[in-house]
Amino acid sequence: MAISLSKTFLSITHQVFPSEKCRPVSFSGREPQLQRATSMGFATRSLRVPRVSSKTSGSLSSSMDELDKETREERRVADVWREIHGVDDWVGMLDPMDPLLRSELIRYGEMAQACYDAFDFDPFSKYCGSCRFTPRQFFDSLAMADHGYVVSRYIFATSNINLPNFFKKSRWPKVWSKSANWIGYVAVSNDEISKRLGRRDIVVAWRGTVTRLEWIADLMDFLKPISSNKIPCPDSTVKVESGFLDLYTDKDVNCRFCKFSAREQILTEVKRLLEIYQFEELSLTITGHSLGSALAILSAYDIVETGLNVLQDSRAVPVSVFSFSGPRVGNVRFKERMEVLGVKVLRVVNVHDIVPKSPGLFFNENVSPLLMKMAERLPWSYSHVGVELSLDHKNSPFLKETGDLSCAHNLEALLHLLDGYHGKGHRFVLASGRDPALVNKASDFLKDHYLVPPYWRQYENKGMVRNEDGRWMQPERPKLDDHPEDTHRYLKQLGLESHH
Repeated sequence: MAISLSKTFLSITHQVFPSEKCRPVSFSGREPQLQRATSMGFATRSLRVPRVSSKTSGSLSSSMDELDKETREERRVADVWREIHGVDDWVGMLDPMDPLLRSELIRYGEMAQACYDAFDFDPFSKYCGSCRFTPRQFFDSLAMADHGYVVSRYIFATSNINLPNFFKKSRWPKVWSKSANWIGYVAVSNDEISKRLGRRDIVVAWRGTVTRLEWIADLMDFLKPISSNKIPCPDSTVKVESGFLDLYTDKDVNCRFCKFSAREQILTEVKRLLEIYQFEELSLTITGHSLGSALAILSAYDIVETGLNVLQDSRAVPVSVFSFSGPRVGNVRFKERMEVLGVKVLRVVNVHDIVPKSPGLFFNENVSPLLMKMAERLPWSYSHVGVELSLDHKNSPFLKETGDLSCAHNLEALLHLLDGYHGKGHRFVLASGRDPALVNKASDFLKDHYLVPPYWRQYENKGMVRNEDGRWMQPERPKLDDHPEDTHRYLKQLGLESHH
């Protein structure tokens, strides 16, 4: 059973200062209890959540008056969802930070985090490399039912590419698949949440790397034309990193999970959902963390370049990417092509994270345009796409100094920074009271006096259960779904059937 804290929030009646003493953390069942000498505990999500200030200066009343300005305006996501998804490139929404945008970014970030929380990365499990839950149980199993989405399809990729550290394999000979890994899912908002959002939202969430940062060494740092892998592009100078492109387009016809590439799985499922909901207001939101962010950007480009987002009545469904801690994906021409196509990308990064600085350490968007022009033909000249929201973990008094580079890359830590960010020069104040203990779920980043153990998220008995004879064993899981029967029909409609 997965332990999840993503739905717990701090409930307080006063300011919380990092220097105050804490009692030990105790965990009971699925939900934790973090107790303090003063009145503080956890409560489930409510309509108004008290905020947590991270500074000791200033009176409580003045700080709360300042923060409550955010809630005085009665604004709904349904009224401003196009602005939240970048119709105006987020101008005026990042500094100061728009509270609705912050809330939606955290929500999509949690959907990307779910890819980690659901992934079986234990090499002693015969299901290593798969998702722990069935699509129908996915959000319920992660205590995310209130997100209001239903998983419609899982995404798989073949491990037979030059990114070995991205994949996890079991040590046992009898496994669910010898060449596949689960790398994400497609989900769609239900009727209730669609009403609140003001449209039917189709989400594609990509998994990042479960190892630390070793996967960066696997990047070939070599650009190649995106059209070389049969992705349509009218300009052969539009190039992306070769490892990302191979991961997105490769398949293994001998594996029932990878007989269709991740690209084919995404395109056919998005087409199917767009047909089902074609008479509604729609949005396509693609999210991912780390290497999953690169796949999010690449798939967003592909969906728009192929015209998949254009409905039969000629309406274009807006496509937006919420990227977390992502690397550079392509060259300047790729960036320019994304802008021409109207794909909106908001990249959330920690300024101390090395991944967004890779690849393209020397030739990138930060050097002079003249130098980039001279280097544009080089196979290692990269450029970020979209708009960047840069955060600094040193602004959070909850986090400690550490030499572990993976802490600055941690997604839960980035969502913590988002929750406390109000704009450049503003005090770090947790807007929703999102549980800081989540930061240490898979890292050692919280200051020790909070008494939250590092790497605390674990599965009871590592998934072992007793059988009828009282012996410990790995339980069997429901048969893993591979691909819908109508995949070939949608491939034919997309003009991709000839590749099989």
